[in-house]
Amino acid sequence: MQIIHTASELRKVLTNQAKIGQKSSQKIGFVPTMGNLHAGHIYLVDLAKQHASFVVVSIFVNPLQFSPTEDLSAYPRTLEADYEKLRTADCDIVFVPSVTEVYPDFDGSNLNQSMMIDPPPIANVLCGATRLKHFAGVATVVMKLFNLVFYNTAQPNIAVFGKKDFQQLFIIKEMVRQFNLPINIIAGETVREANGLALSSRNGYLNDIQRASANQLNKALQSIVVNIKAGHSNFEQLEQAASNSLIQQGWEVDYISIRASATLQTATALDNDLVVLGAAKIINKTGGKTRLIDNIEFCAKSLKRL
Repeated sequence: MQIIHTASELRKVLTNQAKIGQKSSQKIGFVPTMGNLHAGHIYLVDLAKQHASFVVVSIFVNPLQFSPTEDLSAYPRTLEADYEKLRTADCDIVFVPSVTEVYPDFDGSNLNQSMMIDPPPIANVLCGATRLKHFAGVATVVMKLFNLVFYNTAQPNIAVFGKKDFQQLFIIKEMVRQFNLPINIIAGETVREANGLALSSRNGYLNDIQRASANQLNKALQSIVVNIKAGHSNFEQLEQAASNSLIQQGWEVDYISIRASATLQTATALDNDLVVLGAAKIINKTGGKTRLIDNIEFCAKSLKRL
């Protein structure tokens, strides 16, 4: 496994790799991460290995997607442990760029990134309603990483993203489609703990008691799925009931929303392929709040609605 820190070195290695391999079959698999890796990330690496002959994982905590009130400085950084996990997973390259490498006009305090990807209006709802410009920051850094990793190649390559960040996955897919990028996006299923809690780097902020109750968000979403499959079609009522349940258990709810999975638009009783998404904050021992997200995709086709 090679650990690379600069774009020039990455391009040199990938160019040499392309010369060594058969160009007709050489395919790069890319898994972008912000580090603090867990089993969910390693699952994405394994998925990339199934679709590509050479796998690159990036570790970069992207300042552009954090607001001034969010936890950029507190975001967990565990490079040595991450390297060990990736060695065990037989990753080929770990790309760990500096801020200046990704944002060349960074002056030590300001990124000075004046050119941005402007995502579609769907980026301004759900998580985007409270995290202003978050998805613009995500889309911009992913475009940068795509340009670095898939440098000098026009054949279809693959990039793997987890479904836990469903809205992010949707926006990245749209960016690839609308910019005609030669990249196939592979979606990895959400990896969960035994109690249903979706694996997340932010779970590290939770103590054992909070972790045990953190699956209440998933249970609230599951209740919506059960009710829709039972025939209930008053989606607003189901969303409100799930939200109220979480509030009664001490959560601060950002949103609970039932959407058409293909468009992420508000679902109607005529939609068959649905996704219910939720974001809520659980109170920490110190009085702080950890924001967790989750979603469940399901099909309501042929179900009788009340």
